[in-house]
Amino acid sequence: MFREMRRKRQLLSVTETIKIMEKCTNGVLACLGDDEYPYGVPLNYVYDSEKIYFHSAKAGHKIDAIIKNPKVSFSIVEKDTIISEEYTSYFRSVIAFGKARIVKGDERTKAFKALVEKYSGDQPEVKKEKEIMECTHAYVIAVDIEKITGKEAIELVKRER
Repeated sequence: MFREMRRKRQLLSVTETIKIMEKCTNGVLACLGDDEYPYGVPLNYVYDSEKIYFHSAKAGHKIDAIIKNPKVSFSIVEKDTIISEEYTSYFRSVIAFGKARIVKGDERTKAFKALVEKYSGDQPEVKKEKEIMECTHAYVIAVDIEKITGKEAIELVKRER
């Protein structure tokens, strides 16, 4: 169903790919938007339980697109160092494909806690709990990952050998 990576030497291990997912703080969600135009939107996320979670307003382009067609992709660039004398950049990136859905109940609470911890971990526990319990104006969306790959520049592959 999903294409295999053409340049397999540049494929990151599952372990390295997951480390990038856990480390990074933002990515781009791509969906099928209005009039079937691609819609890519940068957002903060958390990777937890082999899923990508993010929060969203309950109305807008992103939610309309997800409801209309839940198939999405999500990309992250962890490293992008320009090497001008080589006319390239040394990069490490991840792309995931899956289906997005609005989460409810215990899964919503767990995912929202993970988001709050990632982005507000230094706040007092009381404030974090209050935010989690009182935030009813936003959805929490899960992307159930069907395929995920990490890739790095061939120059980085060669350097590691």
